Amino acid sequence: MQQFHFPNQSAFYSGKVRDVYSIHEHLLVMVASDRISAFDVILPQPIPFKGQVLTQIAAKMLAATADICPNWLLATPAPNVSVGKRCTPFKIEMVVRGNLTGHAWRTYASGLRTLCGISLPEGMRENDFFPTPIITPTTKASEGHDEDISEAEILAQGLATPEEWAQLKAYTLALFERGKSIAAKQGLILVDTKYEFGTIDNTIYLMDEIHTPDSSRYFYADGFADRQAKGERQLQLSKEFVREWLIANNFMGKEGQSVPEMTPEWIQTISKRYIELFEKVTGEPFVPQALSNDTTYQLVLQTLNKLTHV
Repeated sequence: MQQFHFPNQSAFYSGKVRDVYSIHEHLLVMVASDRISAFDVILPQPIPFKGQVLTQIAAKMLAATADICPNWLLATPAPNVSVGKRCTPFKIEMVVRGNLTGHAWRTYASGLRTLCGISLPEGMRENDFFPTPIITPTTKASEGHDEDISEAEILAQGLATPEEWAQLKAYTLALFERGKSIAAKQGLILVDTKYEFGTIDNTIYLMDEIHTPDSSRYFYADGFADRQAKGERQLQLSKEFVREWLIANNFMGKEGQSVPEMTPEWIQTISKRYIELFEKVTGEPFVPQALSNDTTYQLVLQTLNKLTHV
């Protein structure tokens, strides 16, 4: 993806999936690329329309949760571009889990009964609901792997004050409940997700994307209990199927491992799964929009001009 250069641009950062432009000191332009990452590694081939899917789901979910917590988003001038307030981020990701799935299950299956300082009940099976949702934070690594971290470690390292941490936990659980409610109306279970927060003038804001297939895992609600009773795999909409494909092909992001070949057919399969999740989560048809870089630039420029002249 082409790197843009906007007027009054003060910084640029290219992450695993997004390119982020700082404008003056108070605005961000976030371009969601079609890059895809797993196990904190950027895979070699982009996924068509992935950036649009992420941007548009996130915009809808941020609007649907704005009464719970202030958020950073001000505008979405292009299908894969968000413009919003620049926050000072907390260096932690608030991972919240309703079910014993993914990393939590792999930890549990290894015999451990503690995750991020939280005791896990005995006798659980993969995908079982926790008695109540649990928060299992990770560090926010600028490169390499994010690491699990406990509440005690967060406070000891000064990553948040006790007052900030209490607010972060309250926001996280309230947002997750809203996300589960939205998902339930669409016949889905929001299994787990992550939220990122930052501050502006001591006010905490929700940042980045929420409830997207890159940050969340969804199960189909219909038949969930029956599949669970029979010990069958759950039907899910998330990026987990990409991780499972990588694991099956002996790749987990470890040194010396090589990413397996991504065929054109497999890339189209991943794209279709992202589009399926958009339509299932939002209840709306997905309308692909492929804008040129020049058109995207002009649309963003118009938005920046409006925001910087208010």
